[in-house]
Amino acid sequence: MDYLFAVVLFAVSSSVTPGPNNIMVMTSGLNFGVKKSLPLLTGICVGFTVMLLLVGLGFSQLFELFPSLHFIIKCVGVLYLLYLAYLIAKSAGAVESNAQNKPFSFMKGALFQWVNAKAWVVATGAIAAFTTVGADFLSQNVMIALTFFVVSFPCVGVWLAFGALLKNALNSAKSRAVFNFTMSGLLVVSVIPVIMEITQQLTQ
Repeated sequence: MDYLFAVVLFAVSSSVTPGPNNIMVMTSGLNFGVKKSLPLLTGICVGFTVMLLLVGLGFSQLFELFPSLHFIIKCVGVLYLLYLAYLIAKSAGAVESNAQNKPFSFMKGALFQWVNAKAWVVATGAIAAFTTVGADFLSQNVMIALTFFVVSFPCVGVWLAFGALLKNALNSAKSRAVFNFTMSGLLVVSVIPVIMEITQQLTQ
């Protein structure tokens, strides 16, 4: 029971704290509402669960054999997050426009996990901290993934609901533009530690 409680606590704290997933969901909630953003929310939760399973089943060993592969994924992830920040900032000027971009789909939310630096840190950290080598490894891996699957919906969903509530408060194009620019900036800030890590690796 103590073991399960520890996993749940880790899942809650890592899922509800600010990060690219939550910023993206909250921005979608503001601009498109809860209903249209549900595929994105579901994609994020399902995608991260699959990622946890695959990391546990061998991706961590693969990265130990090919460290450059992890570095390449990290670089691609940073570029994609910066591109996402650009899209969010760009949409700020077109909140009331018919040409506004559609919310991200289920598949984009799921695939986004593979270039999300925070998702990699959480996934590898969870597997390393809460599994032991032996006969129970697979069952522990599945249990961790299922725990995150159950916990992530309400934790990430809070950000979606908050974004949707802000939709009523930010009822002018200007206020929504300010919000989108702020979220874009926060997304860039969230990437800075990874950029510094990449820079440090390149200069070594």
